[in-house]
Amino acid sequence: MPAPKTSDLSALRGLIMDMDGVLWEGESPLPGMPDFFRFLRERKIRFVLATNNASLTIASYIQKLARMGVTAAPEEILTSATATAEHLRAAAGPGKRAYVIGEEGLIRAVESAGLRVAGPDALDADYVICGMDRDLNWNKLACATINLNRGARFIGTNGDVTFPTERGIAHGNGAILAALTAASGIRPKIIGKPYPAIMQMAVARLGLPKARIAAVGDRLETDILGAKNAGLKSILVLTGITSRKTLRKSGIRPTWVTDDLPAIQAVWTGTGK
Repeated sequence: MPAPKTSDLSALRGLIMDMDGVLWEGESPLPGMPDFFRFLRERKIRFVLATNNASLTIASYIQKLARMGVTAAPEEILTSATATAEHLRAAAGPGKRAYVIGEEGLIRAVESAGLRVAGPDALDADYVICGMDRDLNWNKLACATINLNRGARFIGTNGDVTFPTERGIAHGNGAILAALTAASGIRPKIIGKPYPAIMQMAVARLGLPKARIAAVGDRLETDILGAKNAGLKSILVLTGITSRKTLRKSGIRPTWVTDDLPAIQAVWTGTGK
């Protein structure tokens, strides 16, 4: 896949950017991240940070970005929990009970959609909603499985099977969904990338024609395929999950591929190759 040229990027006025593996690994910012956002602000390039990670609230993401030297507004951040809440508002009646495997970001989003979050031992839920949960245990998996076998509808915030951390590549929410599917025989409805809901919401927030927008991500099967499904150009960065070897073997093709955010900035300003 080709690297972007200055002429390619100069036409862009908006970016939809993933976070994990693009901006940071865990609590460690990736090289050049604050400088890249200063560049975007100076050039008046709009952005939406759209992530499949449903674990944090919007306020928590704003605080995390601030710790890394980046200021962002709530409307510039979109998570799979936000998209899940939008789906639930349309699909579920108020007062339905949800058994949630997930962290604060997902729990708050489910509540905002008008559902009641069931207790940790509840076995009478209308929905089982699963996102990344770093306090996952046997009881949560057991209760979720029993609820599914009793007829609860199954929703996954995202299907990412791996998750980049400072210690290496760990399991992601997709691995938890796979365990629940294996135990119940029921497949979830997945809300996040590569399904187009998040990308469509991000495009609406940017208020730009799709031709002036590109998605930036590190995962072929979510970020890049999600961009394709939404009719957007894409830039694959090699700072997260995908390596050049993986890219060569994959049938999913980004519009452009580059090493990292500083490389994008260098090309955009005409100082790189």
